[in-house]
Amino acid sequence: MSHARSVSRRRLLGLATSAALVTGALGTGTAVAGTSSGADPVDALNRGARPLRDLAALERMVGDAHVVGLGEASHSAHEFFTLKQRLFRRLVATKGFTTFVLEASWSTGLRLDAYVTRGVGDPAQIMRDEFQGQYVFWNTREYLDLVHWMRHHNVTHAGRPQLRFVGNDLGYAGPDAFDRVTDYLAAYRPDLAERVGGSYAGLRPAAGTQAGPWMAGQLAKDLATRRTEADRADAALALLRDHGSPGAADRDAEREHARALQNATAIAQSFTAYAFPDEQFAERMRYRDRAMAANTLWWLRNEGGRVLLASNNGHIAYTSDDPEEFPEPAGAFLRAELGADYVNIGLTFDRGTVNALPDFTAQRPESYTVAPASAGHNEYTLDKVRHRDFSIDLRTAPPAARAWLAEARPTRSYGLYWSTDAPETALGRSYDILVHLHRVEAAHILG
Repeated sequence: MSHARSVSRRRLLGLATSAALVTGALGTGTAVAGTSSGADPVDALNRGARPLRDLAALERMVGDAHVVGLGEASHSAHEFFTLKQRLFRRLVATKGFTTFVLEASWSTGLRLDAYVTRGVGDPAQIMRDEFQGQYVFWNTREYLDLVHWMRHHNVTHAGRPQLRFVGNDLGYAGPDAFDRVTDYLAAYRPDLAERVGGSYAGLRPAAGTQAGPWMAGQLAKDLATRRTEADRADAALALLRDHGSPGAADRDAEREHARALQNATAIAQSFTAYAFPDEQFAERMRYRDRAMAANTLWWLRNEGGRVLLASNNGHIAYTSDDPEEFPEPAGAFLRAELGADYVNIGLTFDRGTVNALPDFTAQRPESYTVAPASAGHNEYTLDKVRHRDFSIDLRTAPPAARAWLAEARPTRSYGLYWSTDAPETALGRSYDILVHLHRVEAAHILG
C-alpha cells in the first residue's frame, strides 16, 4: 500500500481487510534532502540505458544470479505483469531458471504448482478462490496466461526440469499446507498424527472457505485468540522439528520430512503474523518480509533451480524509505544470505492507468489515471531518456548517473489503496537494475 494518506496506515491495517499483512507498496530508498548537483543527468542516463525491446541487455545485467527479484511500482499494471512473464520465459530458455515465486500465500502456491506440474485443478478457479483480499490484484488475465504457459512448457518439454510455481507470503493459511502435513504424518510418522492433529484442531480452514473471508475473519478475532492459535501452530511445528525424520538413511523420508516441516512453518508464519498487536506494526512488517525471504530461500536450497521472485518494489528492494513502519524489506534479507547470488530489478513508469482499491472497505479494484510525473520526481527525469522503455544497470552506470540515482526524490509507489502520494526513493540505493516504462495500462482483473 502507498505511504501517508488521509486515513493512516495503522487504521487501514487494523480494519476490514487482511491488510494487517498488506501486500504493501513499500516505498524504497533512504531519504536524502536536496540534490548535490544541478547538472542534468539525462546525458549520463542515456549512455547507460538499453532499450527494452530486446531483453538481451537485461539478461546480461542479471548475470549468474540464482534469485532475481523483479518489482513493480503498482500492484496491477498490464506491462509490469507481462514483463515478468517475458523475462521469466527468457531466463528459462537461456539461464535454466525453473521457479516463479509470487508474493502470494504459500498454500496458494501449492495449488497452482499442482496444476503447473501435474495438471491438477482449474487454474482460473484456483485464482478466483485464492486471489482475494490483499491478493485480489493477482487475479488477472496476465497471470492466468503465465500459469497456462508454464503448464504448456512442462507438457511439451518432458525430460527437462519442470517449471514450478511458488507463493512466498503468509496472508492465508490455506488447507493445502495442512493437508501436506497430514499426508506426511500418515505415511511416515503415524505416531505423531494425533498430537499434531490436536494442535491443528480448528485451525485448518473448513471446506469451501475462501481466502478473503478467512483473512478478514482472522483480523476480527481478539488478540488473545490470535495468540493462542499462533501458539498451537508453533506447537505442531515443534513436534515435527523435534522428532526429526523417521529414517536418517532414507533420502525420500528426509526429503518428505523437510517438505512437511516447511508446510508447518508456513502455517505457523501465518498465524504468528496475525498475532502481532497493532502497536507492533513495524515488527509485524519485519516478520512478514523475513518470512517471504525465508520461504524463497527454503525453495532455492531444497528444491533447486533458479528463481524469479515477482513482488512489489518495496519487498525486493534493499532499503526502505519508512524504516519506522517498514523496517527491512525481503530484498535486504536475501542479499544478506545470498550476496551477489541475489540481484533485484526495480520498475518505474511515467503515466497511464493502474488498478487499486478505493478504500479499505472495497473488495474490487478500480482503474485510476496517472498523469505524467511532475518536475522533481524521479520519473520526470527518467522519462527524458531517449528510449521510450529501457533498462539500466545502476551498478555500472556512468558516474554522473550514479550520483543522481543516489539521491532520494518523490517516486510513484501504488499498492492496495489508491493514493497520489509519492514516497522519497533513492533508486541507486535500493536496486541493482532499473526498468523504466513510459506508459502502463491497468491489468485485466478477472471476474
